[in-house]
Amino acid sequence: MKKTFFSFRSIPVVIAAVFAVGLLGACNKKDAVATHIPAAGIMVFNLAPDKDGIGVALSGNLLNSTPLGYTDFNGTYQSIYTGTRDIQSFDLRDSVLASSAFTFDDNNYYSVFVTGNNGAYQNIAVKDDIDSNATADKAYIRYINAIPDSTAPVVSITAGGTSVSQTSAPFNTVSNFIPVNGGDVNIAASNGSNISTDRTLTLENGKVYTVLIVGIPGETDNERKIQIRYVVNGSVPAATAR
Repeated sequence: MKKTFFSFRSIPVVIAAVFAVGLLGACNKKDAVATHIPAAGIMVFNLAPDKDGIGVALSGNLLNSTPLGYTDFNGTYQSIYTGTRDIQSFDLRDSVLASSAFTFDDNNYYSVFVTGNNGAYQNIAVKDDIDSNATADKAYIRYINAIPDSTAPVVSITAGGTSVSQTSAPFNTVSNFIPVNGGDVNIAASNGSNISTDRTLTLENGKVYTVLIVGIPGETDNERKIQIRYVVNGSVPAATAR
């Protein structure tokens, strides 16, 4: 089935989306009786460095009306029906990159990362699970290692000069969200040879972040060299108001 895009604008790399659980559901009102329609939220990312424009479809329904360039995402959590859904990613020639299935639950948020390179791709679907005890006096950060390499670089997170996480992270690892104090937070990834990058982010308390560790080892092109980018997923108060 041919997928049609409406426009070919690029979506900015950093854009805020709101974790608003109350906005996911819909109500059918008849005779003053409200019926809850189960719904979830989904965000999709293109982290495949050799694909400049991809689409992602859920059970045949296109999620992004604009092709996602490398490191682009759809910009917000979109409401979707729940249940086990087929996920398909494809390129501008309508060639299927990867197919998978995932179960989406009511009133929850999810991310789908399309990863891989040179003809081998995957749809990595994860639940964006924020601790129910999360509070607005912390920032929350996680990462995905989307560098298509056989090694397992060590990813370190340091907040306020104190190490809060240091873990070996093979390709396609998606960490849990980690609470840190707002302010300068350093993220570094290294395998001791062809992967070495770090970046200091200024995080705000009450915000939720995803760090994208991306690129191709040995690449010198600014867009595809090893680097760290990030997105703001939303805010803690809305994310935990369940």
